[in-house]
Amino acid sequence: MSESPDETPSYEDARAELVEVVRQLEAGGTTLEESLTLWERGEKLATICQDWIDGARARLDAVLEAADED
Repeated sequence: MSESPDETPSYEDARAELVEVVRQLEAGGTTLEESLTLWERGEKLATICQDWIDGARARLDAVLEAADED
């Protein structure tokens, strides 16, 4: 997946790509440079996924807090 710098993939797309990165790393057979590139991409994807989860949690918390105030 190649997104532009200001385009963040959806949670589902990032997670699917992360699964593929992990599969490739676990399979082995890559050079050190390829492994490092995959690792770096995996770290970025994991951060994107966590950001989506954190954002969803914040939205849910806001809705629950607003419901408690009513």
